[in-house]
Amino acid sequence: MKVPVSGQVTGQAEADNAYHVGSSGHYGGGEWTRRFERGFADYMGARFGILCNSGSSANLLALAALELPKGSEVLTCAVNFPTTVNAILQLGLVPVFVDADPGTLNIAYPEDTALQDYPAIIAHTLGNPSLLPLAREVIEDCCDAMGSTINGQMVGRRGVMATASFYPAHHITMGEGGAVLTDSPRLKKIIESYRDWGRDCWCEPGEDNTCGTRFGGDYDHKYTYSRIGYNLKASDFQAAVGVAQLDRLAGFVEARRRNWQYLRDGLDGLSIEFVEATVGSDPSWFGFAFLTPERNKLARYLDDRGIGNRPIMGGNLLRQPAYKNIEHRVIGNLDGANKVHEQGLWIGVFPGITPDMRDYQIDTIREYFNG
Repeated sequence: MKVPVSGQVTGQAEADNAYHVGSSGHYGGGEWTRRFERGFADYMGARFGILCNSGSSANLLALAALELPKGSEVLTCAVNFPTTVNAILQLGLVPVFVDADPGTLNIAYPEDTALQDYPAIIAHTLGNPSLLPLAREVIEDCCDAMGSTINGQMVGRRGVMATASFYPAHHITMGEGGAVLTDSPRLKKIIESYRDWGRDCWCEPGEDNTCGTRFGGDYDHKYTYSRIGYNLKASDFQAAVGVAQLDRLAGFVEARRRNWQYLRDGLDGLSIEFVEATVGSDPSWFGFAFLTPERNKLARYLDDRGIGNRPIMGGNLLRQPAYKNIEHRVIGNLDGANKVHEQGLWIGVFPGITPDMRDYQIDTIREYFNG
């Protein structure tokens, strides 16, 4: 039996929406993009959603929107996916790494350390809500955590901005895509400016002078650039698929929670260290994670038997080749991050996993440990 570690679940509604876009002759961002942005922001409880081409780009846009001076330090966790940290480096900023808690996979704040002066970008690892620092400005990376709550509140609501990903492995998909969420009209305009070449104008693409100020300065306002920006837009094709996926999202979240709990119950009693929900949280789990000193042998055993598995993101990123010579600082030690790096493993809980697949996951892992 093959049990993927992740995958998309789509149907006729996604195909129908994409067909409507194809038939319309308008393929760039437009009606479907605005519809998705409104729907996704409503689901997450945010005032604004800004669609872009990936979750990685969303992290870059959110951090860029803080417009920090070059060389500023940004707090993050040593156990991370690369593009959470890459945004810091790409913007000429300096990552300050903090250890990870092997019990939750999230950032573990050193005691008696003043963190309030740092901006921060903090991920909710594998959907498990992270406790946020009392930092100046916090960006919540929710790319793995859509639908997770902590103390009854949706993730993404405690920081100044939040990010999401719509890659096929994630909670909903549009093939590729991402979004930044914020309640701030000012930040919304800055994010859109960086996304759209750095332009100053706020007219929608294809629309002219809706602001009434196009010809009021010394240059055409539609072609005035106030920032060194990018082109990180998504298309209406992607947004149309995302609109259909939004209708499935609540069911997807429940399926992930149900699959996680089934695995937790079925594997109870084994000599593995389970990753548990952060106190007060209800995760929308991205995967079922645990730690074992036999990680590499077990990973190969599962792979040989068709059960998809992965390590915990990039593990301790400072042990990855790309980050060995970066400018950075560490607060405290990285003992927990190293343990996660060496022992962490996760298997799939995505909605496409069937009851037979779950039983096969459990039986195979039990066979390994019980001989």
